[in-house]
Amino acid sequence: MNPFFLIARYLGRASAAPKRYGSLEARWHQWKATHRKVYGPNEEGWRRSVWEKNMKMIDLHNQEYNLGRQTFTLAMNAFGDMTNKEFIQVRNGLQNQKHKRRRVFREPYAAEIPPTVDWREEGYVTPVNNQGQCGSCWAFSATGALEGQMFWKTGKLISLSEQNLVDGSQAQGNEGCNGGLMNNAFQYVKSNGGLDSEESYPYQVKLG
Repeated sequence: MNPFFLIARYLGRASAAPKRYGSLEARWHQWKATHRKVYGPNEEGWRRSVWEKNMKMIDLHNQEYNLGRQTFTLAMNAFGDMTNKEFIQVRNGLQNQKHKRRRVFREPYAAEIPPTVDWREEGYVTPVNNQGQCGSCWAFSATGALEGQMFWKTGKLISLSEQNLVDGSQAQGNEGCNGGLMNNAFQYVKSNGGLDSEESYPYQVKLG
């Protein structure tokens, strides 16, 4: 075999590897900037390896889609640096609750009911927020319900503080970023005499 061909072939492979790595490097830094990810020196390497594994899985799946073997595509999001176990722990913050058997009162309703109601269009719903890597879905559910009721009563839509609930409702049985219940959150609001606004008590994505 021609020695020049061997050298050219080797150099071609050597130059291609940094190009692929550089592309992945750029995607990694762009993803971190987009989602405002900041890591300590001991965490960066681990999170990068998890992210690369998830990115590879996404790319392979989308290749299958292009070949007609899948019916949907995947894309990287803010949780790309988390393992499945970590994601489940963070996103399943709603605790199980034992329900007592109770009779439900249904008031007779003679008015004509519209086929659909979009409470966003009616002004009852604040913008969607990102709970981040904190199992505080229960707090967002509670504030969302209270915000709608406040708007119905006062005509003012005010974003309420999830962080206030995360930090303050342990005595009612909630566990901050490790999960909680909306009912416990409502009990805290009742005993506390109200809830701070999001503006005065902003969300921190952790127990304060």
